Amino acid sequence: MAGRFHRFWQVTAWLVLGLIAAGVVIWGLSLPPDPSRFYSARNVPEQPGTLVRAEGFTRKVPDGARGWRILYSTSRGGGRPVLASALVLAPKAKSDAPRRVIAWAHGTTGIVAGCAPSMMPDPFQHTPALREAIAQGWVIVATDYIGLGAEGVHPYLIGEGEARSVLDAVRAARHIEGLSLADETVVWGHSQGGHAALWTGLLAPRLAPDVRILGVAALAPATDLPALVRQAHHTTAGRLVSSYIVTSYSATYPDVQFDGVVREEASRLVRDVARRCMSGPRAVVTAAEVSMFETPIFQFDDPAQGGAFGDRLRQNTPQGPLPVPVWIAQGGQDKLVLPHIQDVYVQRQCEAGQVLSYGQYADRDHLSLVAADSPAAKDLVAWTVQRFNAAPAANDCRR
Repeated sequence: MAGRFHRFWQVTAWLVLGLIAAGVVIWGLSLPPDPSRFYSARNVPEQPGTLVRAEGFTRKVPDGARGWRILYSTSRGGGRPVLASALVLAPKAKSDAPRRVIAWAHGTTGIVAGCAPSMMPDPFQHTPALREAIAQGWVIVATDYIGLGAEGVHPYLIGEGEARSVLDAVRAARHIEGLSLADETVVWGHSQGGHAALWTGLLAPRLAPDVRILGVAALAPATDLPALVRQAHHTTAGRLVSSYIVTSYSATYPDVQFDGVVREEASRLVRDVARRCMSGPRAVVTAAEVSMFETPIFQFDDPAQGGAFGDRLRQNTPQGPLPVPVWIAQGGQDKLVLPHIQDVYVQRQCEAGQVLSYGQYADRDHLSLVAADSPAAKDLVAWTVQRFNAAPAANDCRR
C-alpha cells in the first residue's frame, strides 16, 4: 500500500512539474517575435517620408493585387527622425494615370516591436473593403506606426505620433519603383486607427501639405479618450487598452508617471500585458492574462481626473472640425467604444461645424463592424468614391 501511495505522489509531482514547465514555455512563446533585419537601418534619413527600403510582399495579398513591405523615415514629437514600416497594396492591372490612395490606419495590435500587422500571419485581417478598394483601382498604404516593427516608443492613442506615421507612409510609397501614386488621398481607420485617421485629417495641412487629403473615414474610432478610459477600464478589453495607454503615455510624456497612475498590486501584470500583442495567435495568452486582473488598474476611480494623465487624455482627444468631410461608422453592440460616447462626440463635432456623415449599424460590435460581410464596407466604398469624384458630401449634421 505504501508503495502505491509513493508512486501516486511521484506521478502527481511529475504531472505538476510538467504543467508548470508547459506553462512557462507557453508564456515565453506568447511574447512577440523579434523583428527581422528588414525593420532596422544604420542611418535614419532626416527628411520625413523618405523610402529606406522596399521589398515584395505576398502574405494574404488578395487576388488581383501586388504588395510591398516598406521601411521609411518619420518623426516623433520635437522632430526627432525615427523609422516606421508599412504595407502597400496596388492592383496588378496597368493604369495610364497615377492611382489614388487609401491611407489605412489599423486598430490596436499592441505597443511593442513584434506587434506590427506586417509581421502577423494575416496582416489584413481587420481591413474593411480591401478587395473592393483594389477593384476600384486604389492603392492601399497601411502603416505599422512607430514602434511595432521598427524600434521606438509606439504612440498609442497619441494623435500627432499616429498622424505622422500615416502621412509619411504615403509620402514614402510614392517612391516605390514601378508604382505611380496620385496626390488624392482618403484616410480610413478603425478603432485606434480611427483615432489616427481623425488626427491625420486634423494635422495634415501642417505636417504634410503635399498629401492632399479629400476625406477621413473613421470606423468605431477612439474619440473621447477620457470617457473611453472611464467607461472601459472595468472590462477585460478595457483593461488591456488601459494597460497599453498608461504604458505608452508614461514612456512618451515626462509628466505621466507610471507608478503615480497604476495601483501597486496591478503594476506587474500591467507591465507584462503591455509586452504582448493583441492580434494574432499569441493574443489568446494576452486575453487570458488580462482576465487575471482582480483589482482596478488605476489609483483613482476616474482616470480622467488623474492629474497629468487625465490632461494628456484630453490633449489627445481629436477636437474641432477637420477641413475635409468625415464619415464615422459605429456598431450598436460595441462594448469597447460605446455608442452613446460616439453619439456625444458626433454631436459636438456637428456643433463645431464639421461636415459629417454618421453610419450606425445596430447589430454590429467592435470587430464585426469591419468584417467582410459588414454593410459598413459598402457604405465606406460608396462614400470614398464620392470623395474622389469631388461630389458634394452628405452632411447628417443638418438633421
